[in-house]
Amino acid sequence: MKVAVIGCTHAGTAAIVNTAKLYPEAQITVYERNDNISFLSCGIALYVGGVVKDPHGLFYSSPEKLAELGVTTKMRHEVVSVDTEGKKLTARCLESGETMEDHFDKLIVTTGSWPIVPKLDGIDLDNVLLSKNYNHSNTIIEKAKDAKHITVVGAGYIGVELVEAFENNGKKVTLVDSVERILNKYLDPEFSGKIEDSFREKGIELALGQTVQSFEGEDGKVKRVITDKGAIDTDLVILCIGFRPNTELLKDQVDMLENGAIVVNSYMETSKKDIFAAGDSCAVKYNPTGKAMYIPLATNAVRMGTLVARNLVRPTTEYMGTQGTSGLKIYNHNIASTGLTEGAAADEELNVDSITIKDHYRPEFMPTSESVMVKVVFEKETRRILGAQVMSEADLTQSVNTLSVCIQNNMTIDQLAFIDFFFQPHFNKPWNFLNSAGLEALPEITPDPVQV
Repeated sequence: MKVAVIGCTHAGTAAIVNTAKLYPEAQITVYERNDNISFLSCGIALYVGGVVKDPHGLFYSSPEKLAELGVTTKMRHEVVSVDTEGKKLTARCLESGETMEDHFDKLIVTTGSWPIVPKLDGIDLDNVLLSKNYNHSNTIIEKAKDAKHITVVGAGYIGVELVEAFENNGKKVTLVDSVERILNKYLDPEFSGKIEDSFREKGIELALGQTVQSFEGEDGKVKRVITDKGAIDTDLVILCIGFRPNTELLKDQVDMLENGAIVVNSYMETSKKDIFAAGDSCAVKYNPTGKAMYIPLATNAVRMGTLVARNLVRPTTEYMGTQGTSGLKIYNHNIASTGLTEGAAADEELNVDSITIKDHYRPEFMPTSESVMVKVVFEKETRRILGAQVMSEADLTQSVNTLSVCIQNNMTIDQLAFIDFFFQPHFNKPWNFLNSAGLEALPEITPDPVQV
C-alpha cells in the first residue's frame, strides 16, 4: 500500500506515526514544504516571551524519527498538483526547482491553514509580520529586539498571548481589532472584560472597534497603522487576524465549505474514495449545533490525524465531534471555554438561557481559597448544555473538560447539578462549583397543597 501525505504538523504527524505503526508494510512518503516538521505553533507566544528558552522542545517529531518508522520524508518539497482520479501528485523541490511525480493508493491531506492576509496598502512593508510557524517566531523575536512600540492586529488567542509576551518584555503595545471586545469568539463580555481591564492596568492600548485600512512606512519599514478611527505610530506589526484552510490542491475535486475547508465524514474520508483529510484543512462536526464548522485547533488535528490511520483501510473508529474546547492563561487569569458562548448561541438563533455563578472553589477556612466564575449556557426548551466558560486565579481550567464531556453526551443543566464529584477540602467544597452552577439553574418547584 502506497500512502502519500501532504503536510506534517499536528494532524500530519499523528496520521503518519499511527499509519506506520498500524501498517508496517505500507510505503509512506511525506511531502513538507517547510524545513521543519511538527512545530507546536501554540507555543509561539511562550517562545517570544522567553518562557520557553529552548525552541527545540516545541517540536515533537523529526524526519529522523519518522525514518526510524520506515517513513520517507521529502523536506522542502511543495506539492503543486494532485489528480485524485488518477491517484498521482506532482511535487517541486524548493531548493533545486526540480519536479517529480508520485503515485499513491491512499492520499492523506494534512495541509493545515495559513494566516489571513488582507489586501491593504502597505501590507508588504518590512516589519509587518505573520505568526504561524517556527520561522515566523524567530523573525518576530529578532525584529522585536529593537522595536519600542509593537502593534498586534487581531484579538483572538494568538493576538492576546503575544500582547502579554511583548508587554512582559517591556514593549509598548497596542492591540487592534474590528470588534468592540477581545476574544469575542471564545468568551462572553463578563469574562473578556476582566482581561481587558488587566491589559489596561499594564498600560496596553486597546484600539477596539477599529478596522485597519492601510499601513504607512518610511524607508521601506512600517511606521503607522491607519484605521478607520485614526493612526497608530508603531515599529512592528504582527497580523493575527485568523486562518484559512490550505486546500487549493483539492479545489473542485472534493466537497468543501465556502471558505475552502474540506468536508470529511466521521471516518475522515473526503467525498473522493481513498482521499483522506484531517486537521486545520478540514471542517469538523461541532456538537453544540450539529453543523460542520471550521475550528482550527491542535486538539482537533491530532484526533483527526489518528483517526485517519485507524480508518485508512476500512472504517473502524468514528469521530465523536468537537466542542471547540480551549484554554488560555493571561497574567493571573486562568481561563477555559467549551461550546457556544451566549453571544454565539444568539448568532445561531438558538433559544438559550445561562447561569453565571461566583464562588470560592474550596472552603474559606483553607489558607487560600480563590474565587471562580463559571457560566453555563443551555437550551431553554431541552435544557441541554451548549457551552461553558470558567475563569479563576487558581488553575481550575480542567473543569471545562468535564463540561465538554457533558455537551458531547447531550447532558442537561439539571443533571449537572447532581453529578457525583468527590469532596476534599484541599480541592473543592461538598458542592463542587460545577454542581453549584447546575443547582442555581434548577427550575422552581411549587409543592402541592397539603391534603387534610
